[in-house]
Amino acid sequence: MSAASDEQRTRSEGATGQPAVGDPRLDALVHRLPPRLASTVNYLLQPSSRWVRIPSGALLIVGGVLSFLPVLGIWMLPLGLALLAEDMPALRASRSKVFDWIERRKPHWLDPSVSKNDRT
Repeated sequence: MSAASDEQRTRSEGATGQPAVGDPRLDALVHRLPPRLASTVNYLLQPSSRWVRIPSGALLIVGGVLSFLPVLGIWMLPLGLALLAEDMPALRASRSKVFDWIERRKPHWLDPSVSKNDRT
C-alpha cells in the first residue's frame, strides 16, 4: 500500500470509519484561539487522537456536572460535548446547529480578518 493512499484513507475516514467532516466554521473558531491553545485543539481534532479525545470529553462532561465543586465549572460541559461531537453523529448534528446560531448571532466570531484582540 502506498503512502499516498494511506494518507488519503486517513484523511477521508474518521475514527468511526465514516468520512471525517471538516467544518470550516470550527476551523475559523480554532484559528481565533491563542497559538498554543489552537495547536492543542488541532491535535485533539485529528482522527488519530480519538484515544485522547473521548476520555477528555467524558472527563470534561463529568466536571461540568460537578460544577458546584470548587475549581470545576459549567464551562466544562459544552467543551466536553464539543470534543465528543467529533466521534458521535448525534452530537455532530447539535454542533452544527450551534455553528448555525453563531453564524446568525455572532458572525464576527467566524471572520478570519478580525483578530480576537481587535473587538471590544
